[in-house]
Amino acid sequence: MITEFPLFSSFSSQTMEAILAYTSMITFPAGQYIQVEGDECCRVGFILKGALRVYRSRPNGREQVMRTMGPGMHFNAIPVIQNKQILLASIQALTPVSLLFISRIDYLSLLQTRAEFGFAMLKDLSLRLEHMTDLVEDLSLRSVRGRLARFLLAQANGTVVSGRWTQDEIAAQLGTVRDVVGRSLRDFMDAGLIRREGPRLLLLSRSKLEEEANS
Repeated sequence: MITEFPLFSSFSSQTMEAILAYTSMITFPAGQYIQVEGDECCRVGFILKGALRVYRSRPNGREQVMRTMGPGMHFNAIPVIQNKQILLASIQALTPVSLLFISRIDYLSLLQTRAEFGFAMLKDLSLRLEHMTDLVEDLSLRSVRGRLARFLLAQANGTVVSGRWTQDEIAAQLGTVRDVVGRSLRDFMDAGLIRREGPRLLLLSRSKLEEEANS
């Protein structure tokens, strides 16, 4: 339930009742598009279960993954607050998901009438701004090799990179293209930093990958 989310953990029962009175729950299967960039912005979504990817795309087919989101997170608050009429990003379900939606009118009403709701949203948006600042730093100040090394370290469970990431998916995460990711992975393999075992990637030298990530 939404009452268990850390974001709302300190809310009074009155505020929770007000929020729940405005929400509707919808489930989506894995792979379903929740929204498409450029569509009308009419609601804010809260994730109960599952995972989503938020991304922007270009006419040439390239995509930039802005964020992967999970339970307790929400989306579309920024365009609603800014009174933008169109959505800024597309969102796709990575797994089966359960979402709570609040219409833009009801969301703005909660911000104006429930101070603790407004403060929680402000705190969350400040964390999102910090994430976006880190993303801009990665794209502007780090090479693809550095971003790839950082990605592998972040995804590793011990010495094994979790998940079966395709090169296209990694490229979308890093803001580059598949061929560049492929070349960089081969360079890391040739240098003895990683090894492929079937579908898995193994980290052979975390220290050298950290040097690449910080270069």
